[in-house]
Amino acid sequence: MFGLSIADIVVIALYFGVVLAIGVWSSRRIKNQEDYFLAGRGFGKLVQTFAAFGQATSADNSVGVTTNVFSNGVSGMWASLLYLFATPFYWLVIPWLRRLRVLTTGDFYEERYGSRAMGAVYALIASIGMMGFIAVGFSAMTKTIVAIIPKAIDQYSDADRAAYETALASHVTLADDERIAGQMLTLDELRRRDQLQAIPIEARTAEEGAELDLLSHKRPAKTISHVSESTLIWLVCLVVLLYAVAGGLEAAFLTDTLQGIFIIFLSFMLIPFAWAKVNAIHGGHGMMGALETIHRKLPESFFDILGSPETTIDFAWYYVLAISVMSLFNVLTQPNALVASGSAKDEYVARYGFTVGSLMKRVCTVLWGILGLAAVVLYGSEVHHSDLVWGYATRDLLAPLGLGLVGLMIACLMAALMSTADCLMLTCSSLLTHNLYCVVVPHRSERHYVWAGRVFGAVILVGSALLATQFDTILQMLKFIWEFPVMLAPALWLGMKWRGANRNGAWASIIVGGLLFFVIPNVLPAVMPSLKTNEYLLGTTQPSPVVRSYTAGEHDVRMRLAEIQAWEQLDAEGKAASPRKPELQVGEEFETTFVLPRKSLFWFQDISVDRKGRRVGQGSLSLELVALNLAGWDLSQNTHAFNQTLRIVIRVVLPFGLMYFVSLFFPHRDPEIVEPFFAKMRTRVRADRKEDDREVALSLADTDRHRERLLFPNSQWELFRWDREDVAGFLLTALAIVLILLLTQVFVSLGG
Repeated sequence: MFGLSIADIVVIALYFGVVLAIGVWSSRRIKNQEDYFLAGRGFGKLVQTFAAFGQATSADNSVGVTTNVFSNGVSGMWASLLYLFATPFYWLVIPWLRRLRVLTTGDFYEERYGSRAMGAVYALIASIGMMGFIAVGFSAMTKTIVAIIPKAIDQYSDADRAAYETALASHVTLADDERIAGQMLTLDELRRRDQLQAIPIEARTAEEGAELDLLSHKRPAKTISHVSESTLIWLVCLVVLLYAVAGGLEAAFLTDTLQGIFIIFLSFMLIPFAWAKVNAIHGGHGMMGALETIHRKLPESFFDILGSPETTIDFAWYYVLAISVMSLFNVLTQPNALVASGSAKDEYVARYGFTVGSLMKRVCTVLWGILGLAAVVLYGSEVHHSDLVWGYATRDLLAPLGLGLVGLMIACLMAALMSTADCLMLTCSSLLTHNLYCVVVPHRSERHYVWAGRVFGAVILVGSALLATQFDTILQMLKFIWEFPVMLAPALWLGMKWRGANRNGAWASIIVGGLLFFVIPNVLPAVMPSLKTNEYLLGTTQPSPVVRSYTAGEHDVRMRLAEIQAWEQLDAEGKAASPRKPELQVGEEFETTFVLPRKSLFWFQDISVDRKGRRVGQGSLSLELVALNLAGWDLSQNTHAFNQTLRIVIRVVLPFGLMYFVSLFFPHRDPEIVEPFFAKMRTRVRADRKEDDREVALSLADTDRHRERLLFPNSQWELFRWDREDVAGFLLTALAIVLILLLTQVFVSLGG
């Protein structure tokens, strides 16, 4: 059934049954908004850790890292490790969110600046962004599961064949891949490829191997699965609706604990099976035998953590550093961060859960990368659609065992999505209910607002599912949605740490940042299409060739032979233009010259060529880079990564600077708002609710209480002194980051 064994279906059914039971049980314990949206603020370290881990880890993470490593080597892991160096600071800043003692992040803007409108604007912006993230998770999960349960071509119905022919005619594909763009398999070729792949490698003749290699350099025009992507999306949407909408945050976080265990199991599951198959095909025993084979079969550049010049075009060290700084500012501004910390019983549990959960994701990222390396050796000549490698590996490695492990993998992928979707859905629900609906419809019962929250949650989830069916559009939107917190961050950070921050400065940073970085860059090209073909705005980087030295492996020897064969096919003029390269031997030192692609200076999604052959800018227009170039800084001489770093630095510094100077020169003093707020922020959260209420009351009665905890008690800056807990936690987290990097280096080096 559905291309799965009975054992697989039983595993999936059991998983759904357990999470639905948790939702029903939790729904009976809800009495008010705090119970529904923050689970009564009663969770301990275990649940908080897995909740933070579950939010940070969606279905697209494991699949995405494996895909990037499959395409680019170990350096592909940086796509998921960009926030690595910001993690130690989570230990210091997460307690601030717990000390707010509010229901949503929108409440902070309302309380600190006395502006309900600001809280409402935050609620709308954050909800749109979170819907986009949920939609991406939906699409990543369904794409992988579709690859796990494809139909054999002999099982195609007439409708399936017609759909495939239509896709072939219009070149509709699941993803683009420059190596094989435009090369599609016909139905007959697809049938022949499947027949050849069914023959064990050791039993294939040389002719069959050559034929399969030729066919493998083409890709299917469409993947026909036993279950359609839209059916999977709506199935998962329904399950999340049933348990999370009914049971609120308690159901979401309890299922996140279960699902976190599933995700970790997912991270380990495929690796030993992949290593065993590497040994079975290429010879060798145990882990070391597999790792030695992987090193022997892949080029040395694949094991460079910082990557070759080609793979680091977007991930230079300064770009990673800039992203880490921006992520630190953004993490508090993201609405789900308050939900993740605000549900903890005290601030120590909040900081412990958030930090440890984030570290767990970093470790899993390394494991996904290890699988990606094995996948290149196993499927490099068979899978040229890298987005599907996880699903292909699952079917190839686990299905023959018949133990329900494919069903478990599908459950793990669903768990990875659902653990993120449930929290983001409830986060948006709480924002829309508390910061919009309660303002428009005040003075209703707690039961009324809980049901309103359930309705908003359902709307958010259904909206995300609808957006997921338009995934190409979502990808374009998410190119800038993830930077949305940048324009909201100054009002939050300066509002928490600087007594001089006021409503005027906050509005200036939000409005100007929103206009300069999001509205104008996207609206201007839409209303003035000629900008997309303007010659000045179509400027590109002018990268110089980069030479690297490597030790030749089997892959390098094969590639050099292919280059020599291609050279032999050239005419006399072509041969004269480029001399014949010498053959390589395994272990020989050789140099490779990388000619990096030119990248657009100003268009966020680079430059494409339209049907008329014209070069056209794609995506939003980076106004800040246009201004720098017009001011005399020739950006074409910079690397693409450096230009992107400049863009990020400007987007961080400008809103902060604007808010600071507007607040300074247009002061708006309101001691009745400022003094109680900072008195509360200096008061540590107690696990006992009554004791915590008493402590807050004492601080509100004496707003100078606990000033001794400040580094500069007589200034406008509310910077806390580090105590033993702060120092120990920060240093231990930093040590954990070093150990994760060492773990990566050890695995990359083993067998080499």
